[in-house]
Amino acid sequence: MLLFLTFRSVLTQNRLHLLRFMNNGTPERKLLWQRLVQKQRQIIQKQKGAVQERFISARTAGNTIPISSTDRIVGRWLLACSGMVAGAVILGGVTRLTESGLSMVDWHLVKEMKPPTTKDEWMAEFIKYQQFPEFKILNHEMTLTEFKFIWYMEYSHRMWGRAVGLAYILPAIYFWKKGWLSRGTKGGVLFLCSFVCFQGLLGWYMVKSGLEEKANSYDIPRVSQYRLAAHLGSALVLYCASLWGGLSMLLPQHKLPETHQLLKLRRFAHGTAGLVFFTALSGAFVAGLDAGLVYNSFPKMGDRWIPEDLLTFSPVLKNIFENPTTVQFDHRILGISSVAAITAMYLFSRKIPLPHRTKMALTCLLAVAYLQVTLGISTLLLYVPTPLAATHQSGSLALLSMALWLMHELRRFPK
Repeated sequence: MLLFLTFRSVLTQNRLHLLRFMNNGTPERKLLWQRLVQKQRQIIQKQKGAVQERFISARTAGNTIPISSTDRIVGRWLLACSGMVAGAVILGGVTRLTESGLSMVDWHLVKEMKPPTTKDEWMAEFIKYQQFPEFKILNHEMTLTEFKFIWYMEYSHRMWGRAVGLAYILPAIYFWKKGWLSRGTKGGVLFLCSFVCFQGLLGWYMVKSGLEEKANSYDIPRVSQYRLAAHLGSALVLYCASLWGGLSMLLPQHKLPETHQLLKLRRFAHGTAGLVFFTALSGAFVAGLDAGLVYNSFPKMGDRWIPEDLLTFSPVLKNIFENPTTVQFDHRILGISSVAAITAMYLFSRKIPLPHRTKMALTCLLAVAYLQVTLGISTLLLYVPTPLAATHQSGSLALLSMALWLMHELRRFPK
């Protein structure tokens, strides 16, 4: 195919010489021939680009690690698990947005799996809820029907979490017994199964912080933003580890030439992925402090680029994690920085010959980044409507997925 395209390019060059030879006569004919010459040159450039890209694809196609059938099964399982973790993160975000997370005031691994069915059981559950600060301060006029809605939201989140745990542990035991896991994969699977159990315990530890009586009776009952960030952060780590493992077992790895530009692009991709991760994590502080309701304007915060109450807490470091204004300001800066970094990386990558799949990962990352920042600004300007805010939270997972995909495409080929 490469020889054929090269021969075709030579023929096109000879055609240009013929056109130049015939370029005589009236000015109209000369203009017509000049247009034809320009068109032929454009065709030559396109053919050269196609030849170069196919040459790279052909060179990398013969230098990939073969994937066994068992690896494909395990890889699909890990991708399915990462999808379930993503569902848990999205459902947890909706639970937080609807202020349903404190409706279940106790935690039992098996006992609470059966929801109340009779009116007496529902009243007993409602009476338990009435003994805690959220009902006393915020929801003292709540009816039983309204309580059922927030209870079912939290119940769905907890049951989904249990399903995630089973999705990790049961197939892992089966694959282990069948001998489908290599030595290195066994360590990763043990980490994932242990971490998913830790994630469930961390979720209850987070909920307990919202059930405690505050020192000041006027404090709004909410979970600790620190514990919320830890819960979300651990879920993101679990998601990233599962997604990376699935991609490693399903996608053949390219053997790219280790040029200076490629090394720079790889470091750029790693830094950008880290920036996207910390931007998503900062969203937990925004949600935990309801910081999205403080300044609902963009690009300025109110009438100022830097709000006056940015550093009102003492000590100053406390503002970063506990001042809603500072938390929103930081999230804005991180979001804008992420989009700027992704745009710069995309422009830089256009100078480097890359396989088609890698180019597609870059394009998807850029598209999702601009979609995500649009969702974030819209959520802010519209005073955080629940559907739009939940979509924005889901977008952070999509953006992180694209960043991981690109990192996977650019990783070093093992020697």
